[in-house]
Amino acid sequence: MLFTLFFFTLSINADHVHWMGNYDKALQKAHKEHKPLMVLLVKKECSFCNDVIKETFMGREYVKHLNQKFVSVIVTYEGRESYPIEMFYSTSFPTLFFVSSQTETFLAKPLYGESIRVKSIENILKEL
Repeated sequence: MLFTLFFFTLSINADHVHWMGNYDKALQKAHKEHKPLMVLLVKKECSFCNDVIKETFMGREYVKHLNQKFVSVIVTYEGRESYPIEMFYSTSFPTLFFVSSQTETFLAKPLYGESIRVKSIENILKEL
């Protein structure tokens, strides 16, 4: 029984992106681990944002790769003090950025709203 519970917990944790909620802490971690950032900008009470998280960042084959190769951070547009809005500004939600932690420059063209799909993320991961 204990083994089954452990395995179930492990499998649940393995099939979703491990998001951080604070940009500065995520940036520090990315510097320390020499990894790029994946930044997802969402807006409060945005049901489409929630759908994107469920459809593209849970239960996908590339999630393990994302967790190993990137430090992922999710920030809310309304929480402007938690991320550099001048760099990650958008009027479309959600918006996904792949960013160098060293230079804070974009590694790929940002994905906006409907363009955040499984295939587009897979394509970016092939390029990076």
